[in-house]
Amino acid sequence: MSAFWITLLLLLVAASTLFLAAGWRQRNATDGDRDRLNKNFYQQRLIELEQDEAQGKVSERPEMVQELQQTLLTDIPSSAAMQAHNSSRWVLLPGVLILVLVSCGMYLKTGGLAQVSSWFQVKAEYPQLRAQLMDPHGRPLTMDELGRLELGLRSQLQEQPNDLNGWAMLGRLGMVLNNATTARLAFQHALQLAPENLELQQDYAEVLARSSDPQDNRQAELLLNDLRKQQPQNLRVLGLFAFNAFQLQKYDSAISTWQTMLPLLPAGDQRITMVERSIEQAKTNAGQQNSGLAVKVALAAQAEKMLPPGGVMYISVTDGVSPVPVAVKRLPLSHFPLSLTLDDSNAMMPSRLLSAQHQVQVRVRISRDGTANPQPGDWFGLSAVTPWDGHQSLTVEINQQQP
Repeated sequence: MSAFWITLLLLLVAASTLFLAAGWRQRNATDGDRDRLNKNFYQQRLIELEQDEAQGKVSERPEMVQELQQTLLTDIPSSAAMQAHNSSRWVLLPGVLILVLVSCGMYLKTGGLAQVSSWFQVKAEYPQLRAQLMDPHGRPLTMDELGRLELGLRSQLQEQPNDLNGWAMLGRLGMVLNNATTARLAFQHALQLAPENLELQQDYAEVLARSSDPQDNRQAELLLNDLRKQQPQNLRVLGLFAFNAFQLQKYDSAISTWQTMLPLLPAGDQRITMVERSIEQAKTNAGQQNSGLAVKVALAAQAEKMLPPGGVMYISVTDGVSPVPVAVKRLPLSHFPLSLTLDDSNAMMPSRLLSAQHQVQVRVRISRDGTANPQPGDWFGLSAVTPWDGHQSLTVEINQQQP
């Protein structure tokens, strides 16, 4: 910080010196020009008088020379005038003061002093933030603290460009902070220092695979192909390869890779469910999914007597755990019993497909006014939570009334 202020002070001193020097030279030049002109005029008049005397035009040359000398002496400023002239040079000092004030004001307005001060503060905090991040028992850093750590790390890497661990950390911080550009450039620099580092290659491939730019995805595909040849059973490499293939809409490749992963995952691993759902999603996108839930809806005698005219029937399917439906279908009232089929086209969200569920629960509700939210007095039926392999059928009887 002291170096910054010293530099700023030197610049102000240099500017002030140039300002004073320019003003001083201008005044000296003015005085010199006046003396030179007077001398030239005196010499020229003497020559003219000599010529006139030689031609007989003048007969009183000594008197005219004396008069000319008197005129020249009269034009010489008095000592008081010289003192006033020298004193007037102090007028330059207010100009220097204005120069300094304007320069400081413009810098405070447009120079980003607050940002510079914040940067120096971050640099001072960086060692403590890094130590806290590396401490396995320390308090996790907040997103704001991670952002300051990233800035401090970038500043350090400018001074230590060959710090491999620093570039790797910067890349991972970029991934956490969702800064793809920082992550990509950091891993590129790290790989220049350690081109054979497989972990860095995987990190770089993940950044490229998660990019929204298809060109990055294609570059990730080439890198992951090489990594897969070197580590054919590496779960991270397989997962990134499948995800990237899905991004490139190469669904067959994604499905086969995810299916390769399943036997490698430990029993009970939570990733198994995620991989199975990903496979179902890829099959649906590829048009290979033909599973559907066949539902038969029956109506209790009491409910049949109270059917509202113009009512609407809502059929929703959940996984039996979350109340949020994975599939919904809306139908006008018709004859009962009613048979219909729900599939992934009725999914509420692309990330939660009906075909990816292992158990289902079906709820059928008759809405008297067509609203999606249950109203008091609505009749409904609810099935039990039933294991589902994609081909069973369920029967639901509408026999309860909404309280």
